[in-house]
Amino acid sequence: MIAVIVAAWITGCGSPSPPSGQDVLTWRTIGSWSGRGNSQTESFTSDTGSLRVRWQTRSEAPAGRAVFRLTLHSSISGRPLSVVADQAGVGGGTSQIDEDPRAFYLVVESTSADWSFTVEEGMVGRVAPNPAR
Repeated sequence: MIAVIVAAWITGCGSPSPPSGQDVLTWRTIGSWSGRGNSQTESFTSDTGSLRVRWQTRSEAPAGRAVFRLTLHSSISGRPLSVVADQAGVGGGTSQIDEDPRAFYLVVESTSADWSFTVEEGMVGRVAPNPAR
């Protein structure tokens, strides 16, 4: 019974802060892009190589014809590194890529749909001690 009360209290108060001195993963937005048709982003640098891409397609016209393919490339060599998204029709998702830190760009190949995506970089940090404790 006490465990149920404690669990309810914790849930009602939101998630507890991580203990000081603990490593936590946070995400920093590198950039967001949107459009229709083929495109290429400008180069961006990732200091960690840990990338998360959230993408979405919408407004398919004509129906049943939408294609969206997003590919990560090395800005140094231009070579493709990873297919981030490959969507037929309207939809969305999240992809995580772990690469060596470097400069990247993304290539969009798309027909018959509007698209948007955001690139975030994972960064590990340590929770600072709370002097009030």
